[in-house]
This record gives sequence, C-alpha cells and structure tokens, in this order.
Amino acid sequence: QVQLVESGGGLVQAGGSLRLSCAASGRTSRSYAMGWFRQAPGAEREFVAAISGSGSSIHYVDSVKGRFTISREAGKNTVALQLNSLKPEDTAVYYCAANIFSRPGYERVDQYDYWGQGTQVTVSS
Repeated sequence: QVQLVESGGGLVQAGGSLRLSCAASGRTSRSYAMGWFRQAPGAEREFVAAISGSGSSIHYVDSVKGRFTISREAGKNTVALQLNSLKPEDTAVYYCAANIFSRPGYERVDQYDYWGQGTQVTVSS
C-alpha cells in the first residue's frame, strides 16, 4: 500500500508561480515512476508531467513545456512540480500518482496504481 500526499496548491495571479510537492509513504523500498495529472471542473483528468524512478526520463504535456518542471529527490519517492508563468487555463485540481508496478507508458490514468487526494491550483486573470 502506498499513500501519496500533495501540498503547495493555492491562488495565484496569471504569470505567477507555485510549487507542488508529493510525498509517498508506505511501500517505498524502491523508487518508482511518478506523475502529475490535473482535472478542471467538467473535464477529464489529464496528464501533466511524469518522471521515471531514476529521474532520467521526464515527459510533459505540450501545453506546459517550458513552464512546468518536474523533479524528484534522488533515491526517494518525493516529487515536486514547479509551475511558472501560470495561466488561467492551468486552474485545476492537481493530482500526484505513482506507478509502482512498472507499467509501460506514462500518459494514461490507468498506468498509475495510487493517487493522492489532490491540491487545488487557481490562477486568476
């Protein structure tokens, strides 16, 4: 069993920055791939960014490339998502997810086994 806890959401003006963090507890004997997704009201949950267990492989959805940065502490299942140059369309609940069974791929919800409770990010215009 793995528990994921996100923190760092909030309200920010367009152009501002936030830093989200996600800490895993429980089954953490090895590093596993982790990702961030977001879900706006009335929309489906969408992929934002993912990082491999080693940190050597990173992926972003096109809409956040150059603005968001995913990172992790070496050897730990703690990941962060730095959100810069925020836009109103980035407003959503952001979820951290863990792929502990090493499923191939990183963009689909069903490729992840555990999810955090979500943290709200609101960007005002």
